[in-house]
Amino acid sequence: MKNRKNMGCRIKGRMQLGAWAELYFMVLAMSQGLRVSSPYGGFAFYDVGVEGSTGPILRVQVKCTGHLCRDGGYAISVSVTDGPNGRRRGYAPGTVDFFAFYLIPTDDWYIVPYEVIGNRKAHLQFRPHYKRQKYGQYQEAWHLLLNASKSKHEGPIDIRACCDEAETAGARKLMQPPAVRRMFRGVFQE
Repeated sequence: MKNRKNMGCRIKGRMQLGAWAELYFMVLAMSQGLRVSSPYGGFAFYDVGVEGSTGPILRVQVKCTGHLCRDGGYAISVSVTDGPNGRRRGYAPGTVDFFAFYLIPTDDWYIVPYEVIGNRKAHLQFRPHYKRQKYGQYQEAWHLLLNASKSKHEGPIDIRACCDEAETAGARKLMQPPAVRRMFRGVFQE
């Protein structure tokens, strides 16, 4: 996969660069046989949904950088803005399953499970050319996504449900269409 031609260095805006990195990640994930999706509106804590043929949908947060530090590494901040006060904090458990960090100048991807970083606000350093780098085991680790997207169980699932008559009557009341839907139903029916 390292024969990719990198054009990301030409993109100047931060938002545009982030969107480009997300699309690039989606293309590479699809080339691994994974299905991808993107949450509508960009209001989720993750950027891309990734799934295999039978497994769960994994939430991936994509981050990229082109900034080379003095020590020869690349720095990426892992945090999210917390509400109107603008404070930065780590990603809460259950919001992200994987982080995909992209180093633009070297065209290297690091696929890191959430558990490695956790919910802390972190500032990570990546050194793709060092043999003993801290996150070296995650460099081009697409297999982690492939393995996590596989079904954890084989065979059909067994779903059982029951309710009594009182619960059924309550459920019927909840299923009544709201006033807005009743209004539109009259508009579209002849």
